Amino acid sequence: MGSLEQTNAKDQVKRIAIGADHGAFDAKQALKRYLETLGYKVIDVGTNDHTTKVDYPDFALAVAKKVVSGDCERGIMLDAAGIGSAMACNKVKGIRAALCWNPETIVNSRAHNNANVLTMGTLQHAVSDICSMSKLWLETRFEGGRHWPRINKMMSIERM
Repeated sequence: MGSLEQTNAKDQVKRIAIGADHGAFDAKQALKRYLETLGYKVIDVGTNDHTTKVDYPDFALAVAKKVVSGDCERGIMLDAAGIGSAMACNKVKGIRAALCWNPETIVNSRAHNNANVLTMGTLQHAVSDICSMSKLWLETRFEGGRHWPRINKMMSIERM
């Protein structure tokens, strides 16, 4: 499965934490509705409107905590560029957040790197693209095998 071709075996994710800052609020709401129509249970950690200015690290932390606690299998965090949210999420032990921007990075983040949080920038993508990339990310399985040693090395850095 080294290409973008998906097998019939899709990942079995049920619960997703989702968060956004004020600038990404509208995209978060649309993504939430879309994921719910696909049958996912979406845990929305905020923000709750687009008018109150908030700081994305607060919501990135909330998404990451839902994932590491086991309340959710995966998390998705949206902000203007996705960069800061990835950085904030990756400060949380047990998180492998990936900033993705196209189908190739989406598949790589899951199949090779076993990412458990996806971050995206809403200024770079239409809401429809955010939805389709999120679906692909949630359905892509980690390949395991030759990738495990690298994942274990990556996670060992947290113990330094």
